[in-house]
Amino acid sequence: MTEHVTTEIADGVMTLTLRRPEKKNALTGAMYDALSDALKRAETDTSVRVVVFQGDGDSFTAGNDLADFASQARGEGTVDSPAHRFIETISKASKPLVAAVQGNAVGVGTTMLLHCDLVYLADNARLITPFVNLALVPEAASSWLLPLRIGHARAYAMFAAGRTDGGCCCNGLRHRQRCGAAG
Repeated sequence: MTEHVTTEIADGVMTLTLRRPEKKNALTGAMYDALSDALKRAETDTSVRVVVFQGDGDSFTAGNDLADFASQARGEGTVDSPAHRFIETISKASKPLVAAVQGNAVGVGTTMLLHCDLVYLADNARLITPFVNLALVPEAASSWLLPLRIGHARAYAMFAAGRTDGGCCCNGLRHRQRCGAAG
């Protein structure tokens, strides 16, 4: 477990809060493991009816922690990496997943939203997919899921042109104008 992910269960809702605001909630291997473990717990805990993701501070998540990302680029990560395990776990979740997003959701922060059933975006929310700028391929079926949510033209603008747009690109995911995200 890590102190950078807190898990609270109340009234059938498991709330997972990313608590690393000094690093814009950048995800480390330990944080991925904590999120995966919590999702697996939610699957077996009959008192949990829904899982909510939120970030502490002014960002939902800055995506991968650069130190962890660099170690994977050096070949130290495998398909058994914590990030891969999290993506596999979130994609197989059977309980409803909700995200409350404020500020930036970068890379995997955007990708994970595509696996959620309901996404609330604050007025300042920005979905950022830096894959083309990093010479990477979008992960976790996001190149298939994003066009389903926001259309091919907007998804192309985000993936192929590296466009960051909190307005037109996010509208396909937006469920209401304001959210009560942590922070």
